[in-house]
Amino acid sequence: MLSGLTKFILGFLLAIAVLIGGGVAVALYFMNRTGIPPAKPVFSNDTPSVKAQAPKATETGAGKPTLTSGTNTKSSPRSTSTPTPTESPKALPSGAYRGRVSWREGLSLRSQPNQEAEKIGGVGFNQKIIVLSESEDKSWQKIRLEGSEQEGWVKAGNTEKVDQ
Repeated sequence: MLSGLTKFILGFLLAIAVLIGGGVAVALYFMNRTGIPPAKPVFSNDTPSVKAQAPKATETGAGKPTLTSGTNTKSSPRSTSTPTPTESPKALPSGAYRGRVSWREGLSLRSQPNQEAEKIGGVGFNQKIIVLSESEDKSWQKIRLEGSEQEGWVKAGNTEKVDQ
């Protein structure tokens, strides 16, 4: 009789141990799976190599017709030399300098140097700009988009000077 009671108690304890062990194993498995962050999605504009490959293919395709016709090759340097004089007269105003947007999400272009001012556009990451001036408290910068006449205000500290 004692052996039957001992078998029952040992069997009951073994069953409890198996259930607890299995529960802990399942819990650890799911905690481990949910603790791993998902892989970062890769977009074509995030990877410089993707950008670099696309223009090379375009340049190669565009380069073949230019090499075929000798007259277009001669007119290309004339076209190239035409923008150079156009850029020279566009001298920067005094105190202005060239820069680029260093904030990865881009910036909101505002009509006035404050957070509540109307948004008049946006400036993308790495976009070239011309910093015209700063606000009195140095927390805002008045910029002009390079190659455009659009001007506005952006938060200071989100741009960096470019030497050109």
